[in-house]
Amino acid sequence: MVEVTTVYEGSLRCRATHGPSGQSIITDAPVDNHGKGEAFSPTDLVAAALGSCMLTIMGIAASRHGIALEGATAVTNKEMATSGTRRIVSLRTVLTIPLPPDHPNRELLENSARSCPVHKSLAAEVDAPIEFRFLG
Repeated sequence: MVEVTTVYEGSLRCRATHGPSGQSIITDAPVDNHGKGEAFSPTDLVAAALGSCMLTIMGIAASRHGIALEGATAVTNKEMATSGTRRIVSLRTVLTIPLPPDHPNRELLENSARSCPVHKSLAAEVDAPIEFRFLG
């Protein structure tokens, strides 16, 4: 279990502190929802968590197989519902991997990204496709 303590600082801004490390992040409401948009919004953090989770799980698999994955990137585009309940409707991620398209461990890396716990935790209603671009 990991404890995260979040404090409301006012003006739609919060500070979340990671218990084990003491590191903090600030969130701010987005401009389209009464905020200043000066920091990640809570739903932006979901997009950031998704991309970093995929890269982390791929990194674990890569290190087990002696694959250099440094420089890989994840770009996640978050789309919010435009009507009804405010929620994330889409998290489309493009993973760019600095390895050739015919790399012998391509399937291992793609399956690793798809097994990311954040991706597995998303509601079925969230469209969350993953595109892989191997550019070696």
